[in-house]
Amino acid sequence: MHREYSALEKAAKVGPLMNKILAGYGLLHDLGGWRAVTGWPEIVGKKIAEVSRAVRFSDDTLLVSVPDDGWRQQLSLEVDEILDKIHIIPGGNAVRKIHFIS
Repeated sequence: MHREYSALEKAAKVGPLMNKILAGYGLLHDLGGWRAVTGWPEIVGKKIAEVSRAVRFSDDTLLVSVPDDGWRQQLSLEVDEILDKIHIIPGGNAVRKIHFIS
């Protein structure tokens, strides 16, 4: 009897192997940061995602674009809470700082 696997089941089986390969090339750390970039809207929620966009991850720092100094200041006050949410995602601990630019 041949069993068909769903895409999610296939990904679950390949995930650990991919993590080993990426770790071998020293890329696993960066992957966690880039997950924060791509998952930004889900991490921060609709309200903040409407006025900000994660644009890059480099050197343990997530770079986030905001429309003006007011939003930069507001999100700077919330940075610890945002980092806590990022650290929940797989590999999210790679993000140590967030730099907001306007």
